[in-house]
Amino acid sequence: MGEIILISGPNDSGKSRFAESLVQKIKGPRAYIATMISQTEENARRIEKHRQQRKNLGFKTLEIPCEVEAAAVPADGVVLLEDVSNLLANTIFGQGEGEQQAYRRICELADRCYRLIAVTISGLCPDSYEGETASYIRSLNHLNHMLLERAQSAAVMENGAAIWLKGEMLCDGSNP
Repeated sequence: MGEIILISGPNDSGKSRFAESLVQKIKGPRAYIATMISQTEENARRIEKHRQQRKNLGFKTLEIPCEVEAAAVPADGVVLLEDVSNLLANTIFGQGEGEQQAYRRICELADRCYRLIAVTISGLCPDSYEGETASYIRSLNHLNHMLLERAQSAAVMENGAAIWLKGEMLCDGSNP
């Protein structure tokens, strides 16, 4: 069973940069799985921002919006999944499935690599929304909870800093 490191936090909290800094500490091949489907100008800007951030980090980029478990990833490498919230949206709205299927996909991916670093949005409250948006947020919160339980390490980004909730990464990329 591959190791999962979960990085969560609100939008623009530094989750991606922090996850990328963790990847740089881990030896071996690197894959980046991009799950966002560009449907708006804002999506396109976010995608380009992330491409520029990882340009010189040695990633093999795979654009896979849903079936991440089938990704051609190195068994001895680290995979950065960017991100869980987009994967879930694609699973729900594109595949007509739910958080259980997204969780299964992520776990199967983790089992095929040395380490999986999964980035996700957290801190959303469904009470401020109605209908399918509220339902999606509840599903995301449930998926995040399942991933936190399964993860060997987990950090939440607060005010630009990582707060370790579970485990911790050491400077050599190993866990305590």
